[in-house]
Amino acid sequence: MEIRNIAIIAHVDHGKTALTDAILKQTGFSEEGFSMDTNALEKERGITIYSKNASVIYKDTKINIVDTPGHADFGSEVERILRSIDSVILVVDAQEGPMPQTRFVLKKSLEIGHKPIVVLNKIDRPGADINRIKTTLAEIFELFFDLDATEEQLNFTTLHAVAREGIVIKNLNDKKESIKPLLDTILEKVIPANPAKGNPLGQEQFKGSPWQEPLRAQPFNLAYDNFLGRMAIVRIYEGTIKNGQKVFVKKTDGKIEEGKITKIFTFEGVARKESKEVETGDIAMIAGLPNIYIGDTITDNPETESLPAINVDEPTIAVNFLVNNSPFGGREGKYVNSRQIRERLEKELEVNVGLKVDFGQDEMKVYGRGELHIAILLENMRREGFEMQVSQPQVIIKEIYGIKSEPFEEVTIDVPEEMQGVVIEKLGKRGAIMTNTKHHNNHVRLIFEGPTRGLLGYRNQFVVDTKGEGILGTRVVGFRSYAGEIQKKATGSMTSMANGKALAFALDNLQTRGTLYIGPTTEVYEGMVIGNTSKGDELTVNPTKGKQLTNMRASGSDDKIYLAPPTPITIESGLEIMAEDEYLEITPKSVRLRKKLLTELERVKAGKK
Repeated sequence: MEIRNIAIIAHVDHGKTALTDAILKQTGFSEEGFSMDTNALEKERGITIYSKNASVIYKDTKINIVDTPGHADFGSEVERILRSIDSVILVVDAQEGPMPQTRFVLKKSLEIGHKPIVVLNKIDRPGADINRIKTTLAEIFELFFDLDATEEQLNFTTLHAVAREGIVIKNLNDKKESIKPLLDTILEKVIPANPAKGNPLGQEQFKGSPWQEPLRAQPFNLAYDNFLGRMAIVRIYEGTIKNGQKVFVKKTDGKIEEGKITKIFTFEGVARKESKEVETGDIAMIAGLPNIYIGDTITDNPETESLPAINVDEPTIAVNFLVNNSPFGGREGKYVNSRQIRERLEKELEVNVGLKVDFGQDEMKVYGRGELHIAILLENMRREGFEMQVSQPQVIIKEIYGIKSEPFEEVTIDVPEEMQGVVIEKLGKRGAIMTNTKHHNNHVRLIFEGPTRGLLGYRNQFVVDTKGEGILGTRVVGFRSYAGEIQKKATGSMTSMANGKALAFALDNLQTRGTLYIGPTTEVYEGMVIGNTSKGDELTVNPTKGKQLTNMRASGSDDKIYLAPPTPITIESGLEIMAEDEYLEITPKSVRLRKKLLTELERVKAGKK
């Protein structure tokens, strides 16, 4: 049976998972209502966080499909996957056009030598008329050209789709029936992964007759099973891998380890199917190699040449994880001590290759690819019963050729024309420089470049400034010279000076000073941040203060209290708004902001030093 290996790549929310779901459903490998986004967080947020493997059989050909994340914070997953497949389906929203992550994933794909198949999705949207579709196609061609695509890559195949309805057509006038035009295009345009039918990556080291060659396979993703331990998802480039086979693992640093394959699984739909052996060109999941890592070469002969290593992009931000020592510490959590947090982070490192951790005595420094990357880890931990507190995210500063450098990002923003002024003003204050601007249909696309340090905490402000009508996307463009001091925080903190329950009477007076994070009857403690102050000053307040009772009646003393709804803190918003002298306290049921030093006296003393 012939094999085709493809990945579906796109910017976040452009329709990758909807397209994959339609392929699985129409080939009979999934049921009605099934989605590749099975994780609870993925369902809630409507985005893909973890890459997933599936396979379908169409016209006696096995098609291995990898659904990839679309958010820039999970870009390291996409990068690894692209090395293991033979072509990509580039999904682009017909109305929005190419966005930052489109550029990132396409650049990596073109560098490897893939010839993408472009799918213009959401052609049923009101803004996706014939003129806009032509403009989007021109923008995609321009993007290919900017990324130094070869003449063969520039001659890409274009399809049109409404992925949500499971429809793909070759021409806009074609009858809208099913997903088959896409599957037929895959069979026609993607080279077979089987050695008898072609050369998997078009590289010299794969020429010849891989059936007779020694085994060479490479992991591009990791998984973990409570019974089987660490598992690797591998692409077999040469030879055959068998259950019970003794193999050698050639590390990227030159070391060689010996091991034995204990289990092999292939994919059937999204389900794992146990297999005795897997042949050249296929993708499988293997167990039995506890120290296997992405980019290693698995072979049955230690003299066999290693495959080219897979490099993973470095983290850009760091956060300290600490034991929760607040007055409310230990009330809600099941796992609260440093040993339990350490073990959980060690387990996370088994599969989350974009993450790095420095384990200290009292605190653990966690390095990630962005705020969302860290927030997803924290959300998963709190749902498992962990309780902890974290420090303000800090960008990673390093010396490159003796020059102090920091990560920079490209920011692409789509907003209504009347809102561009406030966006340009706010990003200018955060050190971002506008590099390009385009106008289309009363909207404007603004492209900026600026330090990650200045962009931390901007997303919430952007939603407020654009009244929810703006679209913001970012991608890391590398390390550049340090941009100097940036003034970001325009608000101050409203900190409780007392322990007890917040009362409506006190909150009524405080809500005029800024935005409250809590409502009446919420338990508070000294040092807990209960809101922000609009003028930017630090304010120590008493939210437990009650109304003074008296026997004397007075006009206006019994007026009704009208409280504005509070703005509750989430993990993501907390990471964005917290100050350097604060911790974000995270428990299974609550998320709170608190000062590192709880009493005002301690804070005053620390400020004088």
